[in-house]
Amino acid sequence: MLTIRKMREADLIEAAQLEKRIFSDPWSEAALRETYAQSQTLLLTAHEDGKLIGYLILYYVLEDGEIARIAVAPECRKRGVGTRMMLELEDLCASNGVLKLMLDVRKSNEEALSFYQDYGFVKDGVRKNYYAEPVEDAILMSRKIGR
Repeated sequence: MLTIRKMREADLIEAAQLEKRIFSDPWSEAALRETYAQSQTLLLTAHEDGKLIGYLILYYVLEDGEIARIAVAPECRKRGVGTRMMLELEDLCASNGVLKLMLDVRKSNEEALSFYQDYGFVKDGVRKNYYAEPVEDAILMSRKIGR
């Protein structure tokens, strides 16, 4: 059974391991701990049968929130895990006064671009050479909460 909940400190080790599996520029466990300790963050996890299979990290200031990371284990994709985390995030954003979500995504990450567009995000612009390893442009996207 899939469970979405706020991240706990005990989840950080598994999140760091998933980072290494998914991203070419993985955050370290120390970086995740630093983010976890910040007050203007919302961190969610997705668990299935007691195992962490996904997480989402949002930084927010006033009414704007930036999704810094959203990750789902490759073997668990296309099963609604990302969508469930986004729905839970929207509920948390509403109670924290966040009205707009923003993010950036690698230009070549067609799967993520499709997911975000299906979820109502629109392209706002491009950041040239934003990503390293490999160097690549970022597509900037945003979405108002409740749409």
